[in-house]
Amino acid sequence: MWGSIVNNSRSFAAQLIAYTKGNNQNEIVSEIIHRHIAWLTALRYQLRLEKEWEHTEERLNNIFVPNICELYYTKLDEELMSCISDEEFEKYKNKSNLATHIMLTQSKRLQELRDQEYFEDFRHMELQKIIHNFYEDQGKSERIKTFPFPRQYASIALWLTLFFAVLTPFGIMDVFMDRIWLTIPLSTLIIWVFYLMEKIGDYSENPFEGTYNDVPITSISNTIEIDLKEMINNHSIPSKTEPVNGFLM
Repeated sequence: MWGSIVNNSRSFAAQLIAYTKGNNQNEIVSEIIHRHIAWLTALRYQLRLEKEWEHTEERLNNIFVPNICELYYTKLDEELMSCISDEEFEKYKNKSNLATHIMLTQSKRLQELRDQEYFEDFRHMELQKIIHNFYEDQGKSERIKTFPFPRQYASIALWLTLFFAVLTPFGIMDVFMDRIWLTIPLSTLIIWVFYLMEKIGDYSENPFEGTYNDVPITSISNTIEIDLKEMINNHSIPSKTEPVNGFLM
């Protein structure tokens, strides 16, 4: 999904640069590109919000703060206001889903530009199609974030793993009748493998929970921002996100 967002973002910027005609072309393209970066920022923060079924005790403290108010009214506000005007930002403050409304503004703006004949109908349709793709990728990400796996999947897998762990030593005892002590290290190894597989499945259910096992959407967003700003020759290009303690955010 986030790979799709990367590809569509680049295509969106390239088409916008190629299609838009007019005396203030550069200003218009820059406005829309920065609004797209604002959408990425809002979506990223929304996906980092805490859900009660996630591994909240293992979040990256001081990097992805789990407190919703802190997240929304300091860091997010600051980042959004660097991309869009204060007037536009005020329209979003009371919205429950900022990313949705930012993309709505983007769609309306494209229609205004079409009405002013900055590009043709066909090209306008192509740009709106990419807006549709962005909404799809956002919706898929939100579905993973908002709807937990049915508990029977997690519960049954855990209980079967524990049941298997209890029976494993008894199941291999007759293989080592002359060296019964080998049952202990071999059983430990087998149990560890199956327990590790169960834990990997558990953490993979929530790829946006703010732990070390996350999809690095902060780094992905940073890559998109760098690419898009370089495409419009913007001078305020951010530095590339570096790993923290060996992990990308």
